[in-house]
Amino acid sequence: MPYKEELLHYIWKFRLYPSGSLETMDGQEIEVIDPGMHNLHAGPDFFNAKVRIGNKVWAGDVEIHRSSDEWERHGHHTDKAYNSVILHLSERVDKAIKNEKGQQILQCRLPVPDEVRRNADYLIYSHSAVPCRDHLSFLPELFIRSFLGRLAIERLERKTADIFTHLDRFHQSWDDVFYVLLTRNFGFGLNSDAFERLALSLPFKYIRRHGDSLFQVEALLFGQAGLLGEWETGGSGDRGTGDDYFLQLRQEYHFLKNKYSLTPLEGYLFKRMRVRPPSFPEMRIAQLAALLQSSGRLFSVVLEQQEVENWMSLFRISPSPYWRTHYSFGKQSPESDGQLGSASRQILLINTVAPVLFAYGKKTTIESHCDRAIHLLELLKPEKNVIVSEFCEAGVIPRNAFDTQALIQLRRAYCDPRKCLFCRIGHRLLSHS
Repeated sequence: MPYKEELLHYIWKFRLYPSGSLETMDGQEIEVIDPGMHNLHAGPDFFNAKVRIGNKVWAGDVEIHRSSDEWERHGHHTDKAYNSVILHLSERVDKAIKNEKGQQILQCRLPVPDEVRRNADYLIYSHSAVPCRDHLSFLPELFIRSFLGRLAIERLERKTADIFTHLDRFHQSWDDVFYVLLTRNFGFGLNSDAFERLALSLPFKYIRRHGDSLFQVEALLFGQAGLLGEWETGGSGDRGTGDDYFLQLRQEYHFLKNKYSLTPLEGYLFKRMRVRPPSFPEMRIAQLAALLQSSGRLFSVVLEQQEVENWMSLFRISPSPYWRTHYSFGKQSPESDGQLGSASRQILLINTVAPVLFAYGKKTTIESHCDRAIHLLELLKPEKNVIVSEFCEAGVIPRNAFDTQALIQLRRAYCDPRKCLFCRIGHRLLSHS
């Protein structure tokens, strides 16, 4: 079965083997004083283990395989790094082994209890996206809440690592990093990658340089997104012919493109299938342009806010008048204010403001910023998406966005790759009947 060796590691690490079942191949009982520190990198599997064999205490490293012959197959018999191994464990011991010095290594068969094997098979071979879903509702509420708290922080730390990578790229400029992250999240999932490519292709300094003109900011963003090219001529002719605003934007972008030596993206990168008109990429870019143009150094403005209502108001921005009667170029729509809806603004707070606050707190070692990020997520409503719905159906009901971020982390980091052996819930199911 998959993860066989990892399962053996797990059994050794958490001492799930039957009491008194460990002995050397010549019949000496093994008492485990300390299983050692699990090593996930090159070298023996467990460092600094301590075991008692007969009247002698051994201290050193432990290596684990599915069978004895894997010792030589993996080249450990010629590797000096494995001369420190005091004990070799495997589910099947079928031959003697020696280290690089020619010394024979003590071996022990590591049994896999039937209950552990059944539970592991159940989790790893489950057809459900959430392998343990049938058991979640029976777990203690306190246990679930404690784990969700850890998962939410884990997700924030993962996002922090991504933000630090951007910081290195932009020479520690928080303004540039916030611009890229915000633009990416204006893609709202389906178009996130395309929107990030847009931000990376259009330096923020050009946006700020034209911050006194919403028209020029729109021209830069639409043109750089490849959305100001010629329309295809259909049966009713070129739809751009009578759209003066489109033609003016295209003319302005042509000037700015040459001025800054810009290379636009291909417009086809921005997807529209199964997207409601208010969420068309053109509408999102128009809203983004209004936000970037009106707010100046947006990161500094965000950092100053303290209340959820202030952050929500900051993102309540109206695009230029053209977009109050259009969702895309050349085709009129019913009039609206064109503002981001409450749910969309909340998503931006969850995926942009909270991670940046948390990362800024980590970078500056100002813990209050990290606390503000967590508090913000705790005050926002639970997200509504497929992942959250799956856990709700399984009996785990999130109270806020902090919980839903935890559930997304659980699904993507543990359930999808079937890392049940590294999950607290998986551990509980594996180690209990």
